[in-house]
This record gives sequence, structure tokens and C-alpha cells, in this order.
Amino acid sequence: MGLSPRAVAEGSPEGKRGLGIACSEGVASPQGRGQAQAKQAPGDRPTMGLKGAEWLARSIAASGQSHVFFIDAVLRPTLMALQAQGVRPILAHSEKGAAYMADGYARVSGRPGIVAAQSVGAANLAAALQDAWLGRAPVIALTGRKPPSAQHRNAYQEVPHAPLFAPVTRFGAAVEAASDLPRLFRMAWAAATTAPPRPVHLDLHGLMGEVVEQGDSGAEPADFSAWTAPRHRPVAEGAQIEAAAARLRAAGDVVILAGDGAALSGCGEGLQVLAEALQAPVVTSLGARDLLPSRHPLNIGVAGSYSAPPANQVLHEAGLVLMVGCDGGDQVTHGWRLPRPGTPVIQIDADALELDRCPAELSLHGDPRGTLSHLIEALGRPARDHAFARRASARMEDWRAAMAPRLASDEAPIDPARLCAEISAALPEDGILVADTGYSGIWTGTLIEMNGAGQRYLRAAGSLGWAFPASLGAKCAAGDRKVVCWSGDGALYYHLTELETAKRRGIAVTLVVNNNQGFGQGWPNLLRAAGNNPERAATLLRFGEHTDFCALARGFGLRGIRVERPEEIGPALREAMAADETVVVEVMTGIEHRAPEPWAPEERV
Repeated sequence: MGLSPRAVAEGSPEGKRGLGIACSEGVASPQGRGQAQAKQAPGDRPTMGLKGAEWLARSIAASGQSHVFFIDAVLRPTLMALQAQGVRPILAHSEKGAAYMADGYARVSGRPGIVAAQSVGAANLAAALQDAWLGRAPVIALTGRKPPSAQHRNAYQEVPHAPLFAPVTRFGAAVEAASDLPRLFRMAWAAATTAPPRPVHLDLHGLMGEVVEQGDSGAEPADFSAWTAPRHRPVAEGAQIEAAAARLRAAGDVVILAGDGAALSGCGEGLQVLAEALQAPVVTSLGARDLLPSRHPLNIGVAGSYSAPPANQVLHEAGLVLMVGCDGGDQVTHGWRLPRPGTPVIQIDADALELDRCPAELSLHGDPRGTLSHLIEALGRPARDHAFARRASARMEDWRAAMAPRLASDEAPIDPARLCAEISAALPEDGILVADTGYSGIWTGTLIEMNGAGQRYLRAAGSLGWAFPASLGAKCAAGDRKVVCWSGDGALYYHLTELETAKRRGIAVTLVVNNNQGFGQGWPNLLRAAGNNPERAATLLRFGEHTDFCALARGFGLRGIRVERPEEIGPALREAMAADETVVVEVMTGIEHRAPEPWAPEERV
């Protein structure tokens, strides 16, 4: 059923997503929202204000943050002040774990995830921001820094921080004094939440930031609660929209390629209306796979390297491609082989830097949600040939029918396809699924069904081990919504210690461990390279058979449920999701089970 352009423009409760609901700067509330705007003229500035620690804590609390994430020892007075304000500091077991928690929190809440580490841990924290950068998540990283007198003279455990953070942050600044903090924190929050959201970094004077904490801020607390990502939603120029509508009306065999920028914009409703008006099949990036219902006849699934065959085949056959918030990188285009060279492209993106990376007939600079609503009005109700859309839908249905036996498989070791089917059935209407990279991304991206409304799908942008800590952060932002994490055993080894964090802080997620006792994605290639000698190949990619993740969970004071038969999966998932604490569901799968393989056009000779 289609939605009206007005409904698309205004947004319905079902279509609103965690990212980007409130975005207008300076919106005030009865509690004083908009305090981020200057309250006094420069000449009226008070001579004394809050200390840096108190200013930072009160501003974070006033801005709606429920949690911050950190590794000791940093900002101790600030953290204690945050507790007094009702904000929960979450001590993690590594800088990476803390950063991934902040990333997951940001993706669900739309507000920056805040993560802090002392000077010694700054390099680890910088490395951890890669996934937030690639995944377009707003994260504010705070680090301590030894004083200028210690710089460039072999200070113990100190290296220059700015070069470490430069590749993975949009904005970075050294905060020398407490009086600089209100200005620079405001700039950092603004930079983190503008489209596309990215991490930012503030380097605070003092090994633990204590110089900034103890000084006089000279300011009252700020409130940035109205500044969620994406903050600004510009609409493309009217003439460009009219031109795009005319070109789409004239084109046959249109395919819509929706990417992570479309997901950030929350344009699922508009995407569905436009696809139905054009009878255009929709393929998505992995990060945008929850925008439309998986079973909508025009949804052909994830395109690119982590895809099932139909999506790439349909994209290859397109007569014109409408790219909506899609970056055109190598994963979504399967190594830049899709769409066919020379295929006409119309592009809509809020990030001007993404426009025309691929040659485009028309490039529309605008927020996808707002721009699509105007494009739908300009398009009207064109007469369309349904043949191409029907062929695409039939191709998807044929593939689903071919996969159906695996989704119902009774094999043991368990086929992960059956695990996907059981998660599809168990995930609540507003549930959040968090998936790791590699095979975890392929299984969940191709075989788990999403409702295209209240459910969310968060995926690692490339950092193995990201999913479990990120799921803890996501749960901190999700309230009563259920969070399910899909992690391979290889990925879980990275941050297994965060089970202790989940127990200590009472964070409840369902941690599904796809345990095939090795790195499954590369197994067949390595096996061939080893002359089909499993013992030789196992020394490089297989783990020991004796690890018991359920026993490990019990060692951390949590429950574990071991699943060895397919019929046990559903009851185990329901039991875990009903719990008020993290439960490990260890599913014993086979490393020989292969995830769907992407289709690729034949290479040119």
C-alpha cells in the first residue's frame, strides 16, 4: 500500500527511526532546550562559572545522554558528577570496547556517543573510531593529554594525538583551558551530527584531563538535546527535482540503489512510495537493509559483495539507476562492477562530497527524506510498464524458494541459514539486530527478514569483533527494546571480557554465537590452497574444539544456552530475550555451510 507525499514529508510514527527525528537547531523546551545558543552578550559574561568537570557533566546530562563510556583513568570528577546527574558511566575493558559501545549508542539514539580515555590509551581509542567513521556514526572522543611542557621530549607513554585521530574524525581540537571547553564542545557536537555524521575528538589538557576539569569554565551548562543526527535537512533545488522527475518518467527499467545515507535520513516511507510509483525494484547497501520490508515485492535485497544473486543481477540489468544516499564504494558495487559501465545515474545525497564520484546525469544535493517527498510530488502518477519489476520480483522469489530447504534444515551441525530463519521469527516488531562483519554480515544481510518499520539493523563497517560491544551500547540507548547480537566465535574472542561489563552494569542483550570453531568465510579458499588437506588448513583458520562459551558466560555470572539441534534454536532465543540480563546463546554450526555468494558480471577479456 502506498503512502501520500504529505505523509512521507511529515513522517508517520511507524516510519520515524532512531536517527534524525529532531534536527532543527535552537528548538527550546520547557527545560531550557536551546541553551546551546549564547545566553549573554560578550560584555555580560560572568567572571566565575562552573568548573570544567561540572560544566561538562551538566551539559552532557542536559543534552539527553543516558550513558557515557570510558576506560580509566580519565575525567574522574566529571564521571562522578555525571552519576549525580543520573547519567550512567560504563567502564569497559578496552578502549576499543568502549568506543564500539559509544558507536552502537549513537546509531540508535541519534545523539553522539561519548567515549573517554586517558593519554596512555589515546592510540587505542583512535584505532577504534574507524568503524564509526565508516559507519557514519556521531561519536565524541575525549582524551587526556600531558601538558605542553612534556611534549616532544620523550614523555612516558605519550605520542602526538592529533595525527592518530585525523583520518577517523571530522573535527579535532586541543582544549587547553576550562574556558575553552564550552566553545569547543559545542563545535564538536555540531560537527559530529551534521550530515553525514562522523566522529570528532577533543584532546584535554592533563594526563586525565584534570587541568580542564579543575579550571573555571566561565559558562552555564549547555543543552544540545535538539541537535540529533542529521541536524540539517536541505532539499535539492526545485529545478533539479523537476529535471529528475522528467528523466525518471521517460526512463524504462529503473532500479533504485539505496545506501547508508538513505538509512541515516530515515527515508524508508518515501523510498517505498517512489518505488511503487515507478515500479522500480529497490536494492540496498548492507547498512540500509532495514529501510523496506524484506518481503515487499520490489525489495530485491542487499547489493554488492555481501549479497544474494538476485540483487546484483537486477542492478546489472538496470536501464537507469537512481542512487539515494549511496556512496558507490567497492562493497555495494561489488568491486565497482555494478551497475554496468555507461548506465545512466541520477544521484541524491546530503553529502556533497559523494556527488559525482560516479559519473551522473543529474546530481541532487539534498537530504534523501526531504528531497524524495518533493520528487514524489513532481513525479505525479506516471504510467509504467510493470514487466521489469515483475521479472525482478520473480527472480527474488525463485531464489527464496531455492533457499527454503536450508531455512528449514534439520542438519547437525546446524546450518546457519536455519539460525537466520529462527531469528527472523523471534525478533520483536521493534527489535534491534546487531551484526558483525564478514560472514556475520552476509548471513544476516541476505537471510534474516526485516519488517521495514520498527526493527533496526546495525552492522559493522569492517571491524571484526565490533558487534558485541556495539550491541551493549545500542541497548543502553534502546530502553525496553530487545537487542539481539549476531557474532561469530572468531569475532567474540576480541571482546569476550565485555560479558563482565554486561553483568556488572545490568545490560541485557541476547548474544547469539555462531560457533563453527573457526573463521568460516575464508575456509574453502584456504582449504583449496592447502591441497584439500583439512589438518594443514586447520592450523591457520580453525580454533580449538574445547571452548565452551556457555561455561565462560557462567564464569562471568551470566547464563548460557547451548544449542546443538535446530529445533532448540527458537525456544533458546525466546528464553534469552525474556531475560533481564545478557544471555549467551551458543549455536553449534558447521564450518562447511556456505553463505549465499554474490553474482558478478563476466569479466571483460
